[in-house]
Amino acid sequence: MSAPIAHGGAIAAAVARFGGTPDAWLDLSTGINPCPPDLPVIPAEAWHRLPDRSLVEAACEAARTFYGSGALLPLAVPGTQAAIQLLPRLVGATKRAAVVWPTYGEYERSLAAAGLPVDRLDRPEDVDPDRHGLLVVVNPNNPDGRRYDASLLEDVASRLGASDGLLVVDEAFADAESGAGLVPLVARHDNLIVFRSFGKFFGMAGVRLGFVFTRAERAATMSDWLGPWSVSGPALAVAAVLLRADTRALGAVISERHAGLRRVLETASLQIVGGTNLFVLVRHDNARGLYEHLCRHHILTRPFDYAPTWLRFGLTPNETSEARLATALAAFGKS
Repeated sequence: MSAPIAHGGAIAAAVARFGGTPDAWLDLSTGINPCPPDLPVIPAEAWHRLPDRSLVEAACEAARTFYGSGALLPLAVPGTQAAIQLLPRLVGATKRAAVVWPTYGEYERSLAAAGLPVDRLDRPEDVDPDRHGLLVVVNPNNPDGRRYDASLLEDVASRLGASDGLLVVDEAFADAESGAGLVPLVARHDNLIVFRSFGKFFGMAGVRLGFVFTRAERAATMSDWLGPWSVSGPALAVAAVLLRADTRALGAVISERHAGLRRVLETASLQIVGGTNLFVLVRHDNARGLYEHLCRHHILTRPFDYAPTWLRFGLTPNETSEARLATALAAFGKS
């Protein structure tokens, strides 16, 4: 097993190194909406009982409508990370896996840990159906925000399908973008798997909930692998309510926070090289120095060991935090 990947959200480690208390830090290291909606009332039985079939179905029906999957009912999973761990079981023993790189590192790590050779590709269309039994594409991509047209990905799915290969499209950051993504197209392709993350758009990553859209037989197999009661009752109850709510105001807040973050970064003359509505990626010759400078101001961002000039900024929760970030950036190089 390779070494664990350093993800965002590691406030405890930052506090241990740079001091302060966790609640005094401004965490911009994740791509999670910092302005979540109010938590709906969770029925007492959701805490007291094992989640029964009706609760699972209520959440999945709400997800079907919210994501636009038509007749296809998704599989609820305890965070899409749990589904990532299952992917190696779907690849034939004689095939390799491929990941469009750079991207979320847990895909490569999980596949390689299962003994699968993994190739890093520059583009989805570079996949070789004769060699690759599975291709992973994150769309929009994390951390650079690259986006791929649905028509391109459908073509890739068709090419892979001719050799029984699978296309996995991770749309964890698509909820905050315009367009429906590939979910409405899953029913056209038996070999297409699409992941959606509940926690990022709704700002509730702690509930650990995601949805897998794929053909019913494959979803049933993955459900068997996860075992019974894999998603908690409170998570399902929250999703059943929020996925049926009007999310226009939530989307507007995310857009406002994104615009504010970009203004701060542009005012600081940082070079924006990518991102989504939930984060912005910048390039800086001394990104490590900027990262540590911000940490000394108790502001946590996301550096990348494989791209030492990159630094990713998540959204600030309000204008006060914007101003705090702007002040810290203005002080860089002056201390």
